[in-house]
Order: sequence, then structure tokens, then C-alpha cells
Amino acid sequence: MTVLRFLTAGESHGPTLTGIIEGMPAGLELAEEYINRELARRQQGYGRGGRMAIETDQVRILSGVRWGKTLGSPITLQIANRDWENWQVEMAIGLPDEEVDVDLVSRPRPGHGDLAGMLKYRTRDARNILERASARETAMRVAIGAVARRLLEHFGMEIISHVIQIGEIRAQRFPKDAKEIRAQAEASPLRCSDPEAARLMANEIDAARAQGDSLGGIFEVIVLHVPAGLGSHVHWDRRLDGRIAQGVMSIPAIKAVEIGLGKDCAVLPGSKVHDEIYYDASHGGRSSFLWRGKRWCTSGGFSRKTNRAGGIEAGMTNGAPLVVRAAMKPIPTLYRPLMSVDVLELEPSFAGIERSDICAVPAAAVVGEAVTAWTLAEACLEKFPGDSLLEMATAYQEHLESLVP
Repeated sequence: MTVLRFLTAGESHGPTLTGIIEGMPAGLELAEEYINRELARRQQGYGRGGRMAIETDQVRILSGVRWGKTLGSPITLQIANRDWENWQVEMAIGLPDEEVDVDLVSRPRPGHGDLAGMLKYRTRDARNILERASARETAMRVAIGAVARRLLEHFGMEIISHVIQIGEIRAQRFPKDAKEIRAQAEASPLRCSDPEAARLMANEIDAARAQGDSLGGIFEVIVLHVPAGLGSHVHWDRRLDGRIAQGVMSIPAIKAVEIGLGKDCAVLPGSKVHDEIYYDASHGGRSSFLWRGKRWCTSGGFSRKTNRAGGIEAGMTNGAPLVVRAAMKPIPTLYRPLMSVDVLELEPSFAGIERSDICAVPAAAVVGEAVTAWTLAEACLEKFPGDSLLEMATAYQEHLESLVP
């Protein structure tokens, strides 16, 4: 069985971020420009900080691709940190010169990994922790997720995200069509498809900035044309909903993940939670899509009028769109900092300040797309294994044909 996996390396203010992907099949069309478009989407969003004015993320593919197609060998991606030039002393590989005075970051920020990491790794300098714990690492995960996204697109899947809440402002009016949600979200600096809610969200962010505070929120990821049968019910670690939740929770500052109705399932009767099942022998309906010049149905003709399950039942996709929501806490760096302790003096002190965003929920939505794409790509290679894209496509088409009763 083909195993898809990746590693990332690099610090926030180090020279580069690096990623290595293993297990991507040969023959997938892939270009740096495609990945760069996803990186640009991550850098946008109302409430971002000064770093976005410095960095213009561009990926370099260093291995695993020849003449525009993957080779089946490990793919190496690299993103340069332009801000590295300003941090060469603080982030030097070797010891700095004795005459150079480098301050230790000794005032951990509440809500960040600073103190927990300092205690774990036995260091009095939080920079040893915050450089890797920084959300800067998600730039590489978006690049890696773009490769996975390219694989899913080959099989007709489409990924959408939008922001549904920032602070206390929650969007209320969503377009009925998922593709219209995407169009409006992409045109909004808040990634919100409700224009009035987006206006109020921007006001909330401006107020938080004036107060030296930060804001969190909720975003939603939707994946269309996901075939039934990905994941499995037979073991805990093969359940796709658990794997998606783990991936999304690994994004810095994400504190909760929901699929479908999510927590609302706990307060509703079963009749308002479960999706009734219907059958249409024509294989039409909302779950049909065009692939290889033919219209296919992701659920073999079975359909639901609702999608409260969010496309997953018992750890397996059921052919309906996948719907994932994530709640992001406010960013821990506050320009009016909270109280902390200076670990060098063990005296009360205000927390340290690192350059930061006021609100990064719109950017986190793009990261959410990337990690969801990766998890689905893993599941696809498990279900449709192959060293080449042709082998995968053959297995995929056979699966779609087998869905028909």
C-alpha cells in the first residue's frame, strides 16, 4: 500500500521553510505557480500583521518533479523567509560574537507555547520554542496541502472555505450554492460570504487593534464530490472524521473541530440529526459530478435531502459534501500584554511582545483547506493505491462503477 506522508522543517525567522513529501504518485501535473497561488491566499485577510508586508511567499520545487509532472520520488519544497536578513544574529547557527548582546526572550505569553515549551525543553529562552511553534510553519503546510489539493482536483473534488464568525459577529446569510459561497468568500478580505457580517467583522477587528487586543473566530471547509467509502469503521485510527479532526486541530490556535452539525447534535432529537436516505436510479442529484467526460455519482445513486452528518458516518465518507468547522482562539500576542513572570528573575512582569496579527481567522481557513486536502489525499491513496496516477485513476473508476447497486 502506498503511504503518503510529509515532514516540515524551519523556524519562523530562520533562512527557509522546507517540506518533504513522500508517496505522491507519478504523473500528477504540478507547477510552482499553482502552489504559489495557494500561498498568496494564505497571506491575505483583514487583520493580518506587518510580516505580510515583508514576505511574499514563493515556493521552489527542488526535487520529485520533472517536466511539469511528479516522478513518484520524494518532492522537496522550499520557501525562503525574507525577514531572515533582520534576524541573522538572533537565529545564527553558531555562537554569536561575545561583543554582540542578544536578549533572551524570558517573559512567556499566556496562551502561547512559550512556557510549556521552556519547561519541556529546559531552556530559559522562549525563542527556542516560539520560532517553531509560530504559525509561520503553516506556510509550508499550505504548500504541501496544495500538492494534495492538486491530486484531489484530478479526481474531481473541489475544496472551499469561508469564515462564519469573528469575535461575537456571526454570519447569518449564506448563498445556497457552495460554489457561490466560494466566489463571495474569495472576493472578501474577511473570507466571509455574508457582506453585512463581513463589514461588522472588520469593525470588530479595528476595535480590537485600537485596544491592543486580538480576536478569534470560526471557519468552515467544504469539499465537494467526495466519493463514498473513504476511511473505515473497523479501527479507531482509520476513522476519517478522527483523522480530519487531528489534522485541523494541529493548526496553531485551533481549539475545537466540528463535522456536520457538530456540537448541535447533542441538543437535538435524532429525527433532526440524522439524514434520511433516498435512491435515484438515474444517479443524478447534488452528488453527481463530471470526471473523464462522464457524469458520475459519488454515492451510487443514494442521496440525502440534508447533510447534517457533514459527509461522514461511522468514520467513512457517504458521498455527500464533507463539511468541517474549526474554532480558532485569539492570537496570544497582545499589544497590551497580560501579566506573566520573567523566568530569569522569577518576578511578575508583562508578557513579551512578538510581531503578530490582530486576527488570522481568514488565513487559518486557507490552512484548514490544506490540512483537510492532505488527509483526504491520504485516504484516497489508501482506497485507490498506485505508484502512478494512471493506476490510481483505474482503481478510482472501478470504485465509482461498483457503487451502483
